[in-house]
Amino acid sequence: MIERTITNKIKATIKTFPLVTLTGSRQCGKSTLLKYIFPDWKYVSFEDLDIREMASKDPRYFLSLYPEKAVFDEVQQVPELFPYIQTHVDKLNKPGIYILSGSQNFLLMEKISQSLAGRTALLTLAPFSIRELKPAGLLPQNLNEYIFKGSYPRIYDQNPDPVDFYPAYIKTYIERDVRLLRNITSLPDFHRFLKLCAGRCGQILNVTELSNQAELSLVTTRSWLSVLETSHIIFYLRPYHKNYGKRLIKSPKLYFYDTGLVSNLLGLEKKEQLETHFMRGSLFENLIISEYMKKRFFEGKEPRAYYWRDSSGLEIDLVEEAPEGLNLYEIKSSATVKQNFFTNIEKFQSLAGTQVKHRNIIYGGTETYPEKDTTGGFISWQDY
Repeated sequence: MIERTITNKIKATIKTFPLVTLTGSRQCGKSTLLKYIFPDWKYVSFEDLDIREMASKDPRYFLSLYPEKAVFDEVQQVPELFPYIQTHVDKLNKPGIYILSGSQNFLLMEKISQSLAGRTALLTLAPFSIRELKPAGLLPQNLNEYIFKGSYPRIYDQNPDPVDFYPAYIKTYIERDVRLLRNITSLPDFHRFLKLCAGRCGQILNVTELSNQAELSLVTTRSWLSVLETSHIIFYLRPYHKNYGKRLIKSPKLYFYDTGLVSNLLGLEKKEQLETHFMRGSLFENLIISEYMKKRFFEGKEPRAYYWRDSSGLEIDLVEEAPEGLNLYEIKSSATVKQNFFTNIEKFQSLAGTQVKHRNIIYGGTETYPEKDTTGGFISWQDY
C-alpha cells in the first residue's frame, strides 16, 4: 500500500466532523484508501444495485443497519438518502459518523449543499503524486515515461500497458459517468470532444474556437466542459488579475489531472514518441500544474494558483499567493539549467510592485539547486 499524503488530513477531520466527504476521479484510489484507513468500518458501495434499491426505497431502515462508522461509496447515486443522513447525524450530534465518497462531484456537491452543508468536511483525492511515488520507489526516473504512464494507481499496482489501460478507462468513464451527468446522445462526438480538449492542455482556453472545431454550439461546448470538470478529468488555472499598465489575458488555461490520459488521447503509443513531440512542453507544464493541485488537495487546502500573461506574450506559468507574498514559478521541460529562464520573472517583478517571496524554475533535469538570497532556484521535477 503506497502511503497517501491525504491520510493524516482524513484522520484529523473525522475526529471533528460528523461527516467527511471524499471526491475524486474514478480509479484514483478512494475506496482502497478508505478501506485501509478505516479497516473496522463498514463499507457500502452503491454501485451494487440491490443495496442502492434498498437505500432508495427505505432510507430509515437502511441507516438503521449502518447507524455509524460506515463508508458510503458513490453515495450520489442515492439522492433520497441525504435528508435522512442529515437528520441522523443531527440526532447523534457527534463526530465520526459517516464517510461519503463519490466520483461525480457535481451530483455529490449538489446534494451536500441541499442537505449536509456545515456537517461535512470536503476533501479531494487525485491519482498518485510525485511525493507519493518517490518514497515508494515507484517514480519513473525518465520524465517521458512518467508523462506517458500517468499516475493512476492501477498503473503502478497491476502494471498494465498504458496503451491498454487508458482506452478502457475512457470507455468506462464515457459510458457510465457521462451518461449520468448529462443527456449526451452522441458518445462518439463526446469522445472526439475529449480529444480536442487534450490537444489544448496547457493552453489558454478559447471556448468559441473549440466549439467551432468540435462543430458544437457554445451552449453544448460549455456544458460538456462542465462534465469534464465535475468528473475530475480537467481543471482550469485562472489568470492573476492586477493592473500593471498592460492589457492582461483574462481567459483560463485548460489542464488535465493526469498526463497519461492526455498522452493516450493524443494518440501516443510509446514514451519514446515524447522525445520529439510538439506538445512535450505543454505536457510537462500540465504535469507540474497538476502536481501543485494534488499537493494542495492532499493538505486539505484550496489551491491558490494562477497564471499571468499580458497582451505582449509576457507570461508566468504559476503564480501562487502566499501570506508573505507571491511565489513565482516558470516551468521548463529542458533538462539543462539556464539563467535566462528567469527573464519573465524579472520582468514581472519590475511591473508588479508586489512582494515576491520565492522565485524558482521547475525543470526537466534531475538536480535541484535551492534559492539563495535574491537568486532564484532550480527545482527538479523529481523533487517537486
